[in-house]
Amino acid sequence: MTAIILAGGKSSRLGRNKALQVLDGRSLIQRVVERLDVLSAEIVIVTAGGEAMPVSSAATVKTVPDIYSGRGPLVGLYSGLSASASQQSIVVGCDMPFLSVGLLEYMAQISSAFDVVVPRIEDKVEPLCAVYSSTCIPAIRELLEREELRINRLFGMVKVRYVGEDEIDRFDPDHLSFFNINSRADLVRAGQIAAEKVQMEERRDVVL
Repeated sequence: MTAIILAGGKSSRLGRNKALQVLDGRSLIQRVVERLDVLSAEIVIVTAGGEAMPVSSAATVKTVPDIYSGRGPLVGLYSGLSASASQQSIVVGCDMPFLSVGLLEYMAQISSAFDVVVPRIEDKVEPLCAVYSSTCIPAIRELLEREELRINRLFGMVKVRYVGEDEIDRFDPDHLSFFNINSRADLVRAGQIAAEKVQMEERRDVVL
């Protein structure tokens, strides 16, 4: 399965390219790539102008430009799916450092009968931590032609499997997969979470 990372945002609130911000010694996008490596033979990174990202990966990595630059994640999704070699693709943001590999793998495993598999907690959907089929491309193109740029508008046009909170909790009980970084405060909080995770792993190793 292909993995698509959307990295074409303007990072206006953070003031600098958030994909390249460093957390615990690695850039945000490198942390995302490392989680996707075990699930994907191909990783497609969508950037505004197609500029390459400095990442290392066991998978084949290619960078593609947003087909219509600066118009939001629906365009990035369209650009990534158009470049994907797979029928189904995992799609995530570049600023999600705590993605659960188990949750992504679960969604991939149940995706074959659906156009979209997407987490939903109460009434909040997480469209940038989901699995999309290439069958979504015509519907996305229709939305773009109508200047409707919200990803959620797609879900009423295709066959969707919502992953409920009870399913999410089996893999990611703290819902950290959906933590994304839009501000400096978010980046500081991410550093705290990363440090807490290291401490938990160290305590677990002592117990074992």
